[in-house]
Amino acid sequence: MAAALALSERSRGRTAPNPNVGCILVRDGRVIGRGWTQPGGRPHAEAMALAQAGEKSRGATCYVTLEPCAHVSPRGPACADLLVAAEVARVVVALRDPDARTDGQGIARLRDAGIRVETGLLEAEARRAMAGFLTRHAKRRPFVTLKLATSLDGRIALASGESRWITGPQARAHAHLERARHEAILVGRRTWEINSPRLDVRLAGLEARAPRMLVLSSTGAIKSPADIATLVGVDHLLVEGGAETAAAFLCHGLVDRLLLYRAPILIGAGKPALGDIGLARLGDAHHHWQLRDARQLGSDRLEVYAST
Repeated sequence: MAAALALSERSRGRTAPNPNVGCILVRDGRVIGRGWTQPGGRPHAEAMALAQAGEKSRGATCYVTLEPCAHVSPRGPACADLLVAAEVARVVVALRDPDARTDGQGIARLRDAGIRVETGLLEAEARRAMAGFLTRHAKRRPFVTLKLATSLDGRIALASGESRWITGPQARAHAHLERARHEAILVGRRTWEINSPRLDVRLAGLEARAPRMLVLSSTGAIKSPADIATLVGVDHLLVEGGAETAAAFLCHGLVDRLLLYRAPILIGAGKPALGDIGLARLGDAHHHWQLRDARQLGSDRLEVYAST
């Protein structure tokens, strides 16, 4: 299942409105098929893995990160039906599908066909891997990641506005990889006008995965943070700044994940990373964020936090 989850990450940011699912087929202790949801949502992970395995699928075990779909689409057959037709012996599912068209029905169809089904393996990890799809279903909006690149004293630029570069090349490369995992990227109007950021992906081989560019502006399509709910085909949104835009998303409780890149430099009287987030008491600042990852990127430090 861990391998299936790793495969699912390959298509994060490219499958909306479908989930980014991963699938592994195993028979006699050997992997016979691998699949992950393809760009645009089709083929599904199970279809890809079954096509690769062919006749070897009979009697195999399928590890899949989300319950196989039970609804027939003009774009392809139901994965539960494909697994039944392939005569797999066992299906291990990480997470039940919240989509009402499948929710429990895929598992029931497999069991009715005599296939042994087990659920819940690495469920928490699957929820993190498919956070965009799950957030869209639960909250009717994209999963939002806020990225901040700061000095040790929490500044994002000199007082003059100079900000290139706060962090080093390894941290910037990681930030570009994050961009490639999102359907859209958003900045505030002032950041757009002052810095003219490219907001693309400058990593060899991933240039085509640049996200859709959005500007938070009173005259644009996104006039307030709440307007992100109207975005079509966007399940993962990366917010890159500036300080007032970041604060606005935090004030509205719309940040699910925080990427904090910190460079070992001191700036002093520069521009702060955040504007006013409406905090009235220091005690209210606690217990909102949980550390999920920390690593060194060259001379810089990355910390990843999840909203609790």
